[in-house]
Amino acid sequence: MAELTITTFLSLDGVMQGPGGPSEDPSGGFALGGWVFPYADEGMGNALIEIFSKADAFLLGRTTYDIFYDYWPKVTDPGDPIAGALNSLPKFVASRTRTEFSWKGTSAVRDVVKEAADLKRRFPREVQVHGSCGLAQTLIEKDLIDEYRLLTYPVVLGSGKRLFVSGAIPGALTLVRSHTTGSGIVISVYRRGGKLQTGSFDLQESAPGTVSR
Repeated sequence: MAELTITTFLSLDGVMQGPGGPSEDPSGGFALGGWVFPYADEGMGNALIEIFSKADAFLLGRTTYDIFYDYWPKVTDPGDPIAGALNSLPKFVASRTRTEFSWKGTSAVRDVVKEAADLKRRFPREVQVHGSCGLAQTLIEKDLIDEYRLLTYPVVLGSGKRLFVSGAIPGALTLVRSHTTGSGIVISVYRRGGKLQTGSFDLQESAPGTVSR
């Protein structure tokens, strides 16, 4: 049974919007796209190659699909590990308005919560979500993400779409591994860590508790 994983680029204040280019995603008036590019280095590239090598399928939001479709089908080098995965493996797009997609191997997903669970049963390794802010938030709210791969960049943006918003189920995460690239990107992998525990530094209130929903 596959795991559902999410990989995303984040600023220090949690923004995940428009990392590819200045005009990639200007929705909501966002004007700071392209903030990832100055920090791209060998460490970032190696991390992404490793991630894509584990994929059996991709689950994408409509906007991320359109962004990927504008670029990756044009990369025809058979030795490119990211293009090879995206162009050859099944892609499922969460969309309420479109049912047909031009990119080979792409299918529409209407009930993403139900079908995400079905996709996990269909594939043996990973069903990967990349970016896809709205989709990611839905999956997080329903506690369907098995592993987070977060690439955090040394920038503060102050506006834009965020990965974790109101509605996420409170819970703990376990840090599996983390390292920093030469340009300062912190690459961290987290898995579910159980219920959120709370406590107090007050000596009279030191007994730990848990928060669940």
